[in-house]
Amino acid sequence: MHSYRHIIWDWNGTLFDDAGLCLEIINQMLQKRGMPLVDADSYQRAFTFPVKDFYRNMGFDFSRESFEVIAAEFMGVYDRRRFECGLQPGSLQILRALAAGEYTQSVLSAYEQTRLEEMVAFHHLQEFFSHLIGLNDYYSASKVDQGKQYLAELACALTDVVLIGDSLHDAEVADAMGIDCLLIPSGHYNRERLLTAGVPVLDSLTDLHERFATPLPRV
Repeated sequence: MHSYRHIIWDWNGTLFDDAGLCLEIINQMLQKRGMPLVDADSYQRAFTFPVKDFYRNMGFDFSRESFEVIAAEFMGVYDRRRFECGLQPGSLQILRALAAGEYTQSVLSAYEQTRLEEMVAFHHLQEFFSHLIGLNDYYSASKVDQGKQYLAELACALTDVVLIGDSLHDAEVADAMGIDCLLIPSGHYNRERLLTAGVPVLDSLTDLHERFATPLPRV
């Protein structure tokens, strides 16, 4: 348990439940090219950052199609269908509990900035976050630089901040920022891969209630 003051959330896969949609779109793209389809387990084993490596893991050939063309195809479909996705189970409850416990919260995401703001607003979550930090393009190379810059502006000691995410990249980002990390296997990565990060891996968002020195209100 730790007396954190500020929680930095990842968005896609952590609070936002979009892994099923991503798998569906990838399979549509593979089918279009006559390539073998993948199941959820194969997707979780292949997904990674930067996303260019993920597409390569899926078998896309950049000598035939550029990464930019492939990424734009994916994002075109994702943008049209993103409003079909809901929040991860327990998301709203834990956000409310943290707010009631007077913790401050923000989002640090590899999602494009404008679309991140749109989705947070669509789910009526703006009130919970002091800052929403996304990337400036679709290509999701890394969010380390944005994280470091934000942390430099945050009036908190490093020991008072924790990043909560669902990917190995979240653990890498937290390490680069010098803060703690908690991971949840909620779609894009399986538990087996997350355990290699060497940080605590929880079962679900509801397990966060037991991770704070001051018990969170049950709301």
